[in-house]
Amino acid sequence: MPQILLRLIHACNDEAVTVKEISEIINKDSSLSAKVMRMVNSVSCGLPTRVTHMEQALLLLGTDAVKNIAVSAAVFQVFGGAKGDGVFDLKAFWRHSLRCASMAKLIAKRTEYVAPEEAFLSGLLHDIGKLVLWVNFPREYGDILQSSAVGLADRENERLGVTHSEVGAWMIEQWQLQSFMADALRYHHESVTRIADALPLVKIVFVANLLTMEPRDEGVAFDAAHTLFELSRSEVEQLLADNDAQVEETARSLGIKVQVSESDETGSESHDQEEIALLRSVRDVSLLQGTLQNLLEAYGQETILGIIRQGLQVLFDIDNVLFLIRDPETSLLQGREGSEAVTDGRVRELTLSLDSPNCLPVHCLERRQPLDSSGRFEPVDLSIIDDQLIRLIGKNEMLCLPLLAHGEALGVMVVGMNDIESFKRRGQMNLLTMFVNQAALAVYADAVRSRQASLVQAERLEAASALAKKVAHEVNNPLGIIKNYIKIFGMKLPEDDPVHDQLRIINEELDRVARIVQRLSDFSEPPVRQTEPVNVNAVLTDLVKILRESVQTDSRVNIHLDLAPSLPVIYSEKNSLKQVFINLIKNAVESMPTGGDLYIATEACENLARDTDGGKKGECNTIRITFRDNGPGIPENVKSRLFEPFVTSKKGGHAGLGLSVVYNIVKELRGTVTCKSEPPSGTQFDIVLPVE
Repeated sequence: MPQILLRLIHACNDEAVTVKEISEIINKDSSLSAKVMRMVNSVSCGLPTRVTHMEQALLLLGTDAVKNIAVSAAVFQVFGGAKGDGVFDLKAFWRHSLRCASMAKLIAKRTEYVAPEEAFLSGLLHDIGKLVLWVNFPREYGDILQSSAVGLADRENERLGVTHSEVGAWMIEQWQLQSFMADALRYHHESVTRIADALPLVKIVFVANLLTMEPRDEGVAFDAAHTLFELSRSEVEQLLADNDAQVEETARSLGIKVQVSESDETGSESHDQEEIALLRSVRDVSLLQGTLQNLLEAYGQETILGIIRQGLQVLFDIDNVLFLIRDPETSLLQGREGSEAVTDGRVRELTLSLDSPNCLPVHCLERRQPLDSSGRFEPVDLSIIDDQLIRLIGKNEMLCLPLLAHGEALGVMVVGMNDIESFKRRGQMNLLTMFVNQAALAVYADAVRSRQASLVQAERLEAASALAKKVAHEVNNPLGIIKNYIKIFGMKLPEDDPVHDQLRIINEELDRVARIVQRLSDFSEPPVRQTEPVNVNAVLTDLVKILRESVQTDSRVNIHLDLAPSLPVIYSEKNSLKQVFINLIKNAVESMPTGGDLYIATEACENLARDTDGGKKGECNTIRITFRDNGPGIPENVKSRLFEPFVTSKKGGHAGLGLSVVYNIVKELRGTVTCKSEPPSGTQFDIVLPVE
């Protein structure tokens, strides 16, 4: 099967391929283009005006019809040189094939089969195995056709060891059409009883073959139509009448000669040139498709541009290229590096306004057509910035190609060449245009994905915010009740009772919970950090007072405090620091399920700062808080991703969402958090915070 037609069939089967790409593949072969245009402009389409553009034709016909035209043309091209004689009536063969194809399509529409064009193609090829056998074994198959001792399939099997139904099915399977078409060919001579359990396409071709056989056994054919599809005799007769009217038009539209004269010249010089052109198109399109496969799966603008750069080098040996991508907000063209040959830092500084019509890339985007610095496409007057771009890409000439997709101007690909005319003479301009069109579609698809993701994220955030506000409202009620009871309980105690201190800490923690819940309800808005003087030693002392008894009782973990007495007060956010410290204490306790020791220490860090007179003086610019346990430590496979959400070692603490929260809060407070762990000797976290 001709490779360009096989490529076209694959393109029609691929949902990611656009009509424009299919159009460009078809336009590579003039014979195939003519078949498509004849089909769309045939009388049966009933269009008020003549269609002249391939993309419009494809939209009217649909990809299934185009695929059928391609296969039909391929079959005729492969077997067009076959000659009939008194034994094999080629005219009758093609007439029956077309009648069966047209009838299969009518039955498919009548029975609401989802792919009537597929049914047409199956009917057209249902007897192709006969032609394969005739072309390859004319003497043997001629003897089979002349014999009438038993049925044709039995004679084929006895003489050749295979039937024409099996040969046709085998050929379709080689074409990888992703269809049950091969089965329709394989079983079209089975009995009605066996066909009754088959899939719809097999039934359709079976009945279409019976109704279009010459001569037709009306009793058998009509009974099969009624048994398999519950079609009445009058309905079948109407199908036959409609079918006769369509066959002649279909044959002419597809360019299939039902009569093949002996004077047909199939080996002329023009035919040889067409074959060479076809092979060249096959090579280019196949190479292009292979190179573009990665574009369909790529995500992210930088990744896509990288694949485009590689494709230009592989397909066209182009090393010098840069991209000017349109910013959707400012409508400015922003420079992006195109290749290793153009990695100058100045590329990122390139910003071109679309209000600069004298600039060749902008003019190219406005005209929506390729333009070059030598004026081969149309006369141009180069501006200073054009001269700068040519020097930047490092070649004698500059070719600007617009990146267009679905009516949207995405940017310009600027390619550097030494001789654009030579490039055009080699016939590579059309292929480059196809490549650029696909590249533009990939850039467009990524932009659409990005915009869609932003919309989805905004909708999710809005929904989550509404839910969070509802939760915050419900939580505040029990918090208020608890605070009231704590106040009442405190009023019943003597003023010098030490429990007052514990109640104070509990009350502060309840206030912190209330603020956390309030922040949850407002999480869709960026938080505003409110710093205050914080005594870190006092915060740690209060937390340990609350946690020590429960930790020692439940987890058998002893907490040891070593707080620097001269630790300076820092300006930070007290509640956020509490959240950090609680998470680290909780993680350490969970990492020691059989008990252990947790050491918490603070110290002032003296950084050296140079005085104005050249001397040195010590200043306390930061403090360090250390959490060290003697647990089992952190595995190496977890350590490298420790501060990512939900990363876990599963067997202990120091994992999950807690450390991600710690990392983000400390970072927002302009501090740092580091971890040291050497299994099985324990884990240490060091937090360094600025004093001011």
